[in-house]
Amino acid sequence: MGTQVDGPVLFIADLHLCAAEAATTRAFEAFLAGPARQAKTLYILGDLFEYWAGDDDLAAPYHRHIADHLTDLTASGTTVIFVAGNRDFLIGADFCAATGIALAIEPVAISLGGRDAVLLHGDVLCTDDHAYQAFRQQVRNPDWQAAFLARPLDERRAIIEGIRAQSEAGKQQKAADIMDVNESAVVSAFQSAECGLMIHGHTHRPATHIHDIENQPCERWVLADWHGSAPYLECLDGVLRRKELRI
Repeated sequence: MGTQVDGPVLFIADLHLCAAEAATTRAFEAFLAGPARQAKTLYILGDLFEYWAGDDDLAAPYHRHIADHLTDLTASGTTVIFVAGNRDFLIGADFCAATGIALAIEPVAISLGGRDAVLLHGDVLCTDDHAYQAFRQQVRNPDWQAAFLARPLDERRAIIEGIRAQSEAGKQQKAADIMDVNESAVVSAFQSAECGLMIHGHTHRPATHIHDIENQPCERWVLADWHGSAPYLECLDGVLRRKELRI
């Protein structure tokens, strides 16, 4: 059994925050000042930022602005737990210290209203995308990360922009189902976690799926991405509800 988490508990993912997305930024600010401040715990399941080049990028005005809002939230008493996504896996100890959030390594095991659950960003489930999984394994390697972070910040930003451009071009050549989860990977994740509830993001395909795992129904809740509004999942008294704060 994972850590018991009492409500209200909120879950968000795939905000892809950046200075160019003013509407999404305003939605995030409103969410932090409203629903998140009323919650006991907020889980951010990856891709908070469009990209993160390293914690020294916290000095950028936009990143500092977002960090200040997170600091206000944690100072108000809401516990914020972050799970890295495929865009911001370089968020580290300095960012967490500056904002008061906690960094959790997936899979994260928790208990919600007596139900054992596992939390993921979700990209690890997309095993049909072999090229991406090879890339993921490379960039999650501590030695690779140390070497990358040793480069100048401007160089890191340029490399990431190049990778993003290649990724967007590559998506046009991939079948849509390759970028969704693999059923066998989902089954394996449920079995490894020994739970009946999974919450994740990454695919930008919000839905609630029921999987038959060893003759037991297991729920998989996929979080919505953000585009100017603030969609989130709430758990209150053990009941999950999708909600959205419109600005």
